[in-house]
Amino acid sequence: MHSLDKFDLAILGELQANARLTNAELAQRVGLSAAPCWRRVRALEEEGFIKGYHAEIDRHKIGLGVLAFVRLDADRSTGNLTRAMEVAIRQIPEVVSCHYISGTGTFELQVVARDLDSFSLFARDVLLNLPNVKDMHTSFSLGEVKDSSALPLTHLARGRS
Repeated sequence: MHSLDKFDLAILGELQANARLTNAELAQRVGLSAAPCWRRVRALEEEGFIKGYHAEIDRHKIGLGVLAFVRLDADRSTGNLTRAMEVAIRQIPEVVSCHYISGTGTFELQVVARDLDSFSLFARDVLLNLPNVKDMHTSFSLGEVKDSSALPLTHLARGRS
């Protein structure tokens, strides 16, 4: 595995903040010339540090006003049944995030919907009909305090000193 140096960390930080930077802008911000910067970005992509690039869309602007946190409890937690739930959940576009969790419940989902009525129909028609679902518990977001997909990198910089 590639050991990340200060330039790699700077590249990752800049691209998390704005992935639309040109290579020239990125190189200037991190203190490299264009060619070495480009090679480093390609290496970070090839080694899997950078998984991809995407546009962040405002869910409210596209009419998805409800964000729900849904905990699904499995009827039985056997390997095949859990995998069947995972496969089914991955196919649902309204589920924007899903985590296999410890403690009470099996999966924690983030689900978006137009409004409470459409969420209610979706929960009844889709979520409760997933394979192996025993119970469902839902909480709704009343407002976002922080919404970021940027990962902290400071622990990597500290580890180098």
